[in-house]
Amino acid sequence: MATMPPIIIGDEQHGLTLAAVVAVARGGAPVALADAARARVQRSRDFVEKLAASDRGIYGVTTGFGDLSRIRIAPDQVADLQRNLVRSHAAGVGDPLPVDVTRGMLLLLANSLARGHSGVRPAVIDLLLALLNQAITPVIPSRGSVGASGDLAPLAHLALALIGESAVIMADGTQLPSGDAFAQAGLVPLALGAKEGLALINGTHLMESMGALALHDGWVLLRAAEAAAALSLEALLGSQVPFDARIHALRPQPGQRATAARVLKLLEGSAIIPSHANCGRVQDPYTIRCIPQVLGAVRDALTYCEGVFTNELRAVTDNPLIFDADEAVLTGGNFHGQPLALALDVAAIAVAHLAAFAERRIYNLMGPHEWDKDGAPPFLTPNPGLNSGYMIAQYVAAALVNEINTLAHPASTGSIPTSAGQEDFVSMGVTSGHKLRRSLEMATQVVAIELMCAAQGVDFRAPLAPGRGAQAAYMAVRSFVPHLDADRPPSPDITRLAAALHAGLLDRALAEWDAPPAKAKRSTAAGSQRRS
Repeated sequence: MATMPPIIIGDEQHGLTLAAVVAVARGGAPVALADAARARVQRSRDFVEKLAASDRGIYGVTTGFGDLSRIRIAPDQVADLQRNLVRSHAAGVGDPLPVDVTRGMLLLLANSLARGHSGVRPAVIDLLLALLNQAITPVIPSRGSVGASGDLAPLAHLALALIGESAVIMADGTQLPSGDAFAQAGLVPLALGAKEGLALINGTHLMESMGALALHDGWVLLRAAEAAAALSLEALLGSQVPFDARIHALRPQPGQRATAARVLKLLEGSAIIPSHANCGRVQDPYTIRCIPQVLGAVRDALTYCEGVFTNELRAVTDNPLIFDADEAVLTGGNFHGQPLALALDVAAIAVAHLAAFAERRIYNLMGPHEWDKDGAPPFLTPNPGLNSGYMIAQYVAAALVNEINTLAHPASTGSIPTSAGQEDFVSMGVTSGHKLRRSLEMATQVVAIELMCAAQGVDFRAPLAPGRGAQAAYMAVRSFVPHLDADRPPSPDITRLAAALHAGLLDRALAEWDAPPAKAKRSTAAGSQRRS
């Protein structure tokens, strides 16, 4: 992606998008600062320089920080103040953040500073973008933010690398002191000026990066879960009647309608569904019949969260904020992570529902198939008893769901005051982000298990084939997991398929079926009470 035109930040007409964050964080897309933004940032910086030379008491410029804001700082100590701020706040612990999350932080920090309300020099933004474009990634401990005055500790570690006092990971994966890495790359560490240390560490950029990447993964997972549900419906001889558009017109929830329409489209052309039209079963279990209602609710939750994080891409989350045109410096609380923390917790709850819903279909796929004596055998093995088939794969899904459910408990309700009570209500948004990332990883494994079992179940319906979209999903699964003829360890299959799902396997396989329909279609036999 380095040969692509750069993604421009600071462009007031075309702001940064969540897709662009993913492209930079994971795809290495280059980034550049808009010319208009450079001029805007410089005007803001000129005003800060003027303030720093004055007698005014400006928080973080001529005063201390947090509960120490009552202490005035002499003009000749301004640079020391900013350097000491970065050093003292770099108190994080734990394993380093993943490279993609840190790259997202670099981009989002630069994007916020480029709005021209933080008072930094353009050179600060230039260095952030140089790190991105040369694939130099600061080593940042993952724990330590309470998500209130920004992600203070993680951002302080980022800033510590900028001033040449920390470690970075190079493009080839080696780790170097940041000063040595900068010399090798032809870069110069920052000498912080007035307010610049504060601007670097006051922001929601870790929460924002985690959320942007997690939402991308959440949508990929949801689409895979819908495809898995459609394939399970085929394997379990489910009905397509509950997906009829007339049902969902009577409950105007947008996610429900979208999921119903998508699954119905995946089932088009099924030879399995008409084969059991007169089986005598009137209704399916909820995990088949209520796919639109449950996965549609997950869709709506992700849509809400996406709106929150899209709005944050246009935010300035520094404090105080510089309004050079008005010659004003305003102290507020844009650094508080509550909007993001709440959205991250909502997303984790939605993922928990998605995973639990999938696990129940896995359980049903194991049997007993009392309405289908000549169909799929217990535990989806051709020789039950001698072979255990996918028995323990369902156990694994149950264990994963149990852990995901514990991670669904909101972190954002657990405020613990900091800074001698000055910061007396905090968001804990980074904790919410960590929980969500872990939940997504495990939920992807659950959906992989469902797809693996559903594909095995569909094999027992041969020679009848599922709907064309479901068949495309089946073929994608079979490209990673062969049919289970006799017992083998399922773990490698689950791991391989989960990694492929995370990378967008089903998005690619189902691209034809995910094109927006010109008009919603009716189920061809929706007026009948027969199973069709």
